[in-house]
Amino acid sequence: MLALGPSPLLPRRRDVLGLMALAAFGCGLAPAAGAAIALRDVTGRDVTLAAPASRLVIGDGRFLLALALIHPDPVSLLAGWPRDINRIGRAAYAAWQKKFPAINDIPQTSSANAAISVERIIAARPDLAVFSLGAQPSGEEVARLEAAGIPVAVVDFFVKPLDNMDASLRLLGRAIGREAQAEEFIAFRRTHFDAVRARVADLPAEKKPRLFFEAHAAMTADCCNSPGRGNIGEVIEAVGATNIGSAVISGAFGKLNLEYVIAQDPQVYVATGGSHMEGTAGLLIGPEYSPERARETLAGLIRRPGFEGMSAVRNRRVYGLAHQMLNSPLDVLTLEVLARWAHPELFADLDPDATLAEINTRFLAVPVAGPNWIALD
Repeated sequence: MLALGPSPLLPRRRDVLGLMALAAFGCGLAPAAGAAIALRDVTGRDVTLAAPASRLVIGDGRFLLALALIHPDPVSLLAGWPRDINRIGRAAYAAWQKKFPAINDIPQTSSANAAISVERIIAARPDLAVFSLGAQPSGEEVARLEAAGIPVAVVDFFVKPLDNMDASLRLLGRAIGREAQAEEFIAFRRTHFDAVRARVADLPAEKKPRLFFEAHAAMTADCCNSPGRGNIGEVIEAVGATNIGSAVISGAFGKLNLEYVIAQDPQVYVATGGSHMEGTAGLLIGPEYSPERARETLAGLIRRPGFEGMSAVRNRRVYGLAHQMLNSPLDVLTLEVLARWAHPELFADLDPDATLAEINTRFLAVPVAGPNWIALD
């Protein structure tokens, strides 16, 4: 049953306004009418807007989820986007179309693999273009956009989310004149993160389970996509687990060979998937599918050669997560799900479903539907 009350892990009252007052990075008091808006992006570049942005070009469709947390009609802000529907999910995108039909008419200004078209962006006439740290335009492309009068800012929900998530959402909030709303969600997210971290702060190394996180599991025949030192790997560490990819992958993301995974003998296995995995042997999870279908495809993943001997598989500590839960401020849900899976007794009272219900009610312009996480058993 879906619990709608606050998690017992968290305080019932939050001094959100007090937390807002502490905000500093990329934010400040609301500018006076007619005053310029000064921003500093995650690369340290200073960006100035003449007024709150009302026409944005975004370089990643998941930025739409961030905007949906702080604006009641985020589609009305978009002048161009990559149309990378796979990063949102088919059923989720259908919900966006139903509520905001104008999304169908937004020009595509870059490809789903983040290759931008300077000409298309200029033609879209945005008053701000926002890109991801891991897929930002070249210096020459930035210069061309700025020469056309289009300010460029870089945010990061992917490479170093624990360092840059708050600053990135704060920049978006200030850029569109929704600072208070951004600070409210930042405070909400921080409270949940702090509560989880407090419980695992003193865990000795031997109590931190080895966790194998396989992104887009079985999308191709080769093994295995994994976070390294960054990306969701930071969240894995935050919940008191050991990310087996961090020892050998220096960047945010990379590949592990199966021999290495077997040698690490992970105690917890988490796969990601979604509707973009149709036609593969991968995990099908999200609002398009029943829990039974998600569990059936999750079971198929561990039938691959080499998986049967892992401790995680022998002990049935096998889990599936919709990839759409990653790389946005909704990572607070991933945090709580991973905490439950890594330490089921320590976090027995933690309810990610209740957290999602609160986010849907308090924040999101388009609610998130599930199932977005599943256990094998």
